[in-house]
Amino acid sequence: MLLGVNIDHIATLREARAINDPDPLEAVFIAKRAGANQITIHLREDRRHMHDSDVKRIIESSFLPVNVECSINPEIINFLLACKPHRITLVPENRQEVTTEGGLDVLKHFQNIAHITQSFKQIGTEVSLFIDTEIEQICASKEVGANTIELHTGAYANLFLMLFSNLPRTHHSIKSLELPHNELKAQYQQALSNLQNAAKEAKWLGLEVAAGHGLNYCNLKPILKISEIKELNIGQSIIARAVFTGLEQAIKEMVALIKAH
Repeated sequence: MLLGVNIDHIATLREARAINDPDPLEAVFIAKRAGANQITIHLREDRRHMHDSDVKRIIESSFLPVNVECSINPEIINFLLACKPHRITLVPENRQEVTTEGGLDVLKHFQNIAHITQSFKQIGTEVSLFIDTEIEQICASKEVGANTIELHTGAYANLFLMLFSNLPRTHHSIKSLELPHNELKAQYQQALSNLQNAAKEAKWLGLEVAAGHGLNYCNLKPILKISEIKELNIGQSIIARAVFTGLEQAIKEMVALIKAH
């Protein structure tokens, strides 16, 4: 299983002071040295962390494949067509969200996504779609011509957090706060089963399968058991650990966790 390291939060730290330090490009070389397989960045419409110049420099300088997450906004699509990253991952985007809250609705935007997919494939850029586990969305992803789907693991990660951590039940990011433990456990098992079934369906259709969102050093083991998943994209938990261990060590620990499976 491959590891894509999302380095957006390095740019987030830079933007907190609106200066030029830390430089996310430096993280690219550290990630390569630490054994990562891919660099993932998200060019958001509001440019809250990564800027256009970051994307250009990272694509031009990286010794690792670069996966750029983006919305279907025409301005961003045209910019990335000129940049020619190794892969784009189309994601939904809400200006008010803290982070991506759900999967892309491929059925709703079918014609637009099909056109975008064809445009990128013509220049040799792979296309991935960040989607929820619904079978209809997986089938639509195949029909529009995507190479890969990335399964949204947020529901699984949130339920794992509630069941297996010591966080108080008032934690603001969890929607199922007041459910009894047995109902939370049932929802957790269902979320994991949904990921397993979605990965199998996607592989059967001939799609490559990735996963990401909310994955960390604690909740990764059940995901590693899903053999159809070939790639993980992980960011926040690695950058958070890097505050205490350094980025290279944080990535090495995640790589070792994946390889130990």
